[in-house]
Amino acid sequence: MDTGDWCLIESDPGVFTELIRGFGCTGVQVEELWTLDDETLEAMKPVHGLVFLFKWRAGEEPDGSIVKDDRLDEIFFARQVINNACATQAILSILLNMNHPDAQLGETLSSFKDFSKQFDPALKGLSISNSDPIKTVHNSFARQQMFEFDNSMKDDDKDSFHFVAYLPINGRLYELDGLKEGPVDLGACTHDQWLKSVQPIIQRRMQKYSTEEVHFNLMALVSDRKLAFEKQLADLTAQKAAGAQVDLLLQETRMKLSAEEEKQRGYKVENVRRRHNYLPFVVELLKILAKKGDLVGLTDKAKTLTKQRATADKARKDKDKVMDVE
Repeated sequence: MDTGDWCLIESDPGVFTELIRGFGCTGVQVEELWTLDDETLEAMKPVHGLVFLFKWRAGEEPDGSIVKDDRLDEIFFARQVINNACATQAILSILLNMNHPDAQLGETLSSFKDFSKQFDPALKGLSISNSDPIKTVHNSFARQQMFEFDNSMKDDDKDSFHFVAYLPINGRLYELDGLKEGPVDLGACTHDQWLKSVQPIIQRRMQKYSTEEVHFNLMALVSDRKLAFEKQLADLTAQKAAGAQVDLLLQETRMKLSAEEEKQRGYKVENVRRRHNYLPFVVELLKILAKKGDLVGLTDKAKTLTKQRATADKARKDKDKVMDVE
C-alpha cells in the first residue's frame, strides 16, 4: 500500500474528537481508556465503539471468522488502501455503522454512506481514499516538517502501528480491520452487554505482546458528555423546583460539567499547537545559538543524553525479559 498524500495523525482523543466534528458529525466524542474494568466502562456509557491501536505484525490470525456472506450488505466495511488513513478509517467504521439517537452523521458522511452503500469493500476503501472532504479534514492535522525525506528509502526496523475498531452490529460483535478481507465476527452479543464480550478479546490481544510490547492505545467513541451533563443538570433543576432533594446531585453534575468544559478547552488549545508552524521559530533559534557558538556544544550534549537514554531503555527491557522468564 502507498501512503498517498494522507498524513500521519496522533492517536489522541482531542484529535479524534475534532476529526469527527470536522466531518460534520455531532453528538459524539472520543475518550481515552486506561483500563477495561467494569466501573470505567459503565461511566462511559453509552459507548458506540472502541478504537484499538497496536503494533502490527504480519500473519496474525483473526480471533473470529471473516464475514463473506450477505451481512456485508448491512455492514459498512472498507478495505484499507492507504497506510496513513487507518486512524480515520477506524473512526469511520464506527460512525458509518452506528445507529443511536445521540449521533447525527451530518451531510458529508451521510452523503458518503449513501454513495458507497452498494460498493464492495475494496471500492469502499478506494472511495475513502479519494474523498476530498474526508481527506481534507484528516490532513488538517498534518505536522510541519523542516526537511523533506525520501520515502523510497525503506526502514525495515521502523515499527508499524495499526488501528482497528470494535462495535456491535445487529446482535453480533465485530472487529473491523481494513487490512483483513472482511469484518471479523467475534460472536453474539447484546447492545447493552457488548462491552463485557469485547473485554477478554482485547485483553488476550494485549497479552500476546505483553513480553515485548507496551505501546497500546484504546479509545472509546461515546455520546457527547457535555450535552449529557447539561441534560442531567436541566432535569435535576426541574426536580429541585418541584421540591425534590437533589442538591448533592446538582453539585456533582455541575462539577462534572465544569471538568468536561475545561477538558474540551484543553483539547482546542492542544490542537491549535499541533497545527501551528513552529519552523520559523526553530530556524531562528538555531541561527542565534550558532552565532553565539553554543550550537555544537548543545548538539553534542543532546547526542550524549540520547545514547544514555537508549542504553537505559535497553537495560530495562532486558531486565523485564529476565523477569518474564523467571
